[in-house]
Amino acid sequence: MMLLRQDRGLLALDIALDIAFHAGRGGEVTGAADIAERLGAARRGIEPLLQSLVRAGLLDSLRGPRGGYRMARAPREVALTEIVAAVTEDEPAAEPPGKLASLVTAPLWQELNAASAKRLKALTLEDLLKRAAAAGMRRPVTEPLHFVI
Repeated sequence: MMLLRQDRGLLALDIALDIAFHAGRGGEVTGAADIAERLGAARRGIEPLLQSLVRAGLLDSLRGPRGGYRMARAPREVALTEIVAAVTEDEPAAEPPGKLASLVTAPLWQELNAASAKRLKALTLEDLLKRAAAAGMRRPVTEPLHFVI
């Protein structure tokens, strides 16, 4: 059972992970059609999310016949909250359906969302890539080495 269901946020995480996994941040890119196919999603359904992630500075978009998407920043620099926020900020909050909901369940939901947000803030896209590796997934590309002194 999925307690806190945010379809746009989860799909955006899946998209960013797919791009980080398949294209990374180097010269490689992956197209929207390929992403949609791997995710089992409609291309037109993911394109608005891709555009939001580009506008938020999380993805680079390259146009043309060999165009596609790649990460704008290193996965270790991308907190999961940034990805979710890029696609959910404009969603209107639903009005609680009645006084009990307004006084009891709506505040509970806010507490749960705050706890989820805190956990997502502590995780980066790199953490998800490590989970993929631990699950036996092999990346088709490798990230360029990035030294910080």
